[in-house]
Amino acid sequence: MLCTVLLIGCGASTFIWYGQVTPLVVAYAISGSTAVILAWLAIRSLGRQRLAAARLLRNQLRLKRRNLLLQSTLENIGEGLSVFDSRGRLIAWNSRFCELLDLPPDWVANATLRDILMMQTVRGDFGEGQPEVEVTNRLDLFYCDVPTTKERITPAGRLLQIRRRAMPNGGVVSVYSDVTDIKASERKLIEAHSQAELANRAKGDFLANMSHELRTPLNAIIGFSEVISNELFGPIANEKYLEYIRDIHASSLHLLSIINDVLDMSKIEAGKVELAQEVVPMQSLIGEVMRMVHERAQSRNIELIAQMSKEEVDIWADERSMKQIFLNLLDNGIKFSREGGTVEVRVMTDRPDLAVFEIEDHGIGMNEQEQQRALQPFGQAQPATTRTYGGTGLGLPITKGLVEAHGGTLTISSRAGHGTTVRVVLPREPKRPASTLL
Repeated sequence: MLCTVLLIGCGASTFIWYGQVTPLVVAYAISGSTAVILAWLAIRSLGRQRLAAARLLRNQLRLKRRNLLLQSTLENIGEGLSVFDSRGRLIAWNSRFCELLDLPPDWVANATLRDILMMQTVRGDFGEGQPEVEVTNRLDLFYCDVPTTKERITPAGRLLQIRRRAMPNGGVVSVYSDVTDIKASERKLIEAHSQAELANRAKGDFLANMSHELRTPLNAIIGFSEVISNELFGPIANEKYLEYIRDIHASSLHLLSIINDVLDMSKIEAGKVELAQEVVPMQSLIGEVMRMVHERAQSRNIELIAQMSKEEVDIWADERSMKQIFLNLLDNGIKFSREGGTVEVRVMTDRPDLAVFEIEDHGIGMNEQEQQRALQPFGQAQPATTRTYGGTGLGLPITKGLVEAHGGTLTISSRAGHGTTVRVVLPREPKRPASTLL
């Protein structure tokens, strides 16, 4: 507008002075063009200002939403959090931080690290001492002793865990957790574990003592009943007495077997199986075990079939344990087979470092759940098994424990109603020195 006025004045003066019309027309044209250009520039500048203002408003709203989201996140993490910059100013925190440290929320907003430490020191959070000295020492450690994890008890008696880490800009982020209940649970677990160990030790001592107390009278009963049943000092007039004596003898042997099984299981669970390893010819050992159970199999018309490899299979093992393993497996195979069935024993040497043995029967079998139960101490595949077939349910767990004590594995493959195959894999070379204590 100023340019237009100046141009009009200039044109008018020229016209008046020289009495010419052309300069006035030119002046008016120039002033009109200038006015249009200036108006367009003004409108464009105003549009840019409005666009910039709108962008600024959007950025401010976005930043506000982010701040609200960040603060909401901090409020809902369940733990106290504080962030102090390198100058000791509190730049981020949540209400849980104020709650755990018992700080006034309104006061914290304008407090520095020194102010907070001074407040805690004065009210005795850190014990007795000179407030200024205590605060200075803690300020020095706050930025130097990171990362760190500390625990302290609050005046309210809660156990507080504080984890601090340094930030790239020189600040420090701290996370505060109330671990009172967690520590109490840990103490209870430790106490329960200690009590369980004491109970287990008491059980071991009890079994060790009772083994002697029970075996001594049992051996006397077995010996005397055997003498009477064989009528070594003369015939027994009444046959009924002789029948009773034989029952006493058989029951005593059965009870002694149960006691031995319980003690063996106790040793296996305690990891105290004593193995005197030596070279054991497995074909001969299995043949001996089969002769031991032959009469039992024949009484039920069960055929024992042995499939031995042509190569002699010798392994380093405890001979007594090997006999117990295969005696238990063959006894189970015969016990759970049907009348007139078969029990097969296979010895395989597919690898030079391993010996593989399989005992297969075609009896009642087990499903997957029953197999897992059968491998547990005092477990039977079915509740009715004990009533029908007898036993304590310790045969398979003891066998598995002895196999694993030799560094081997025992696996079961079975189908209900179709029979069971037990596979034993043992290393041929010793895994441990002879006469080791596991």
